[in-house]
Amino acid sequence: MPTHHTVPVGDEEVVAVHHESEGDGWIFFSHGFVSDMSGYERRSERAVDEGYDAVRFDHRGCGGSSRLFGEQTLTTRIEDLCAVVDYFDASSYVLFGSSFGGKVVLHASAAELDRANAAVVRAPVTYNAPMERYRNEGTAEAVADGFFDDLDRHGFSEVEESLTVPVAFFHGREDDTVDVAYSFEAAVSVGSDAVVEVYEDEGHRFSDTAEERLLDRTFGWLSTVVDEAT
Repeated sequence: MPTHHTVPVGDEEVVAVHHESEGDGWIFFSHGFVSDMSGYERRSERAVDEGYDAVRFDHRGCGGSSRLFGEQTLTTRIEDLCAVVDYFDASSYVLFGSSFGGKVVLHASAAELDRANAAVVRAPVTYNAPMERYRNEGTAEAVADGFFDDLDRHGFSEVEESLTVPVAFFHGREDDTVDVAYSFEAAVSVGSDAVVEVYEDEGHRFSDTAEERLLDRTFGWLSTVVDEAT
């Protein structure tokens, strides 16, 4: 039975759900920019079937956590992920992120979370260009200028220079939100083992069929790289 948790982050809080397994592994999920943890229930259930304790949570500014949507930054999201990982005190773990959550995972893996032993990213925002759409103050998803100032301080070069864990990139060829070419460029530039899998006829959101294939490939890949890292 999943358990619900409130994780302190400074004087604010993040809400999280822990799916316990009978295995020893841990996986933490970071959701996309205009999203929340509700879309990660199936992924968490599959992780449990594969022997991983799974944790999904709402970043601050999303879902049931503190802050308004427009007050989040990449820095606050990295802080959220680090706080959740520390709260559950896993000795080693895998990080999984989709879209902007992929960016959070890559930067956190490179700079903050040294106990991570693999990263999985789906349609990740690597370079900052795809986020320009949120500069439009007339949309419900608009963010403050401080978001972009913070983003500029986190160039992908910090991932290229510091990432040491193996990373798997999964991306739809027809993605018109984050170009699939960015995943190829990122995979070549990081200083660690990397694989890229491209899904024909899939966009930024995967179909149910592609999602099941993603999960099959993810846990198949993890069964090799995590065993090697531990």
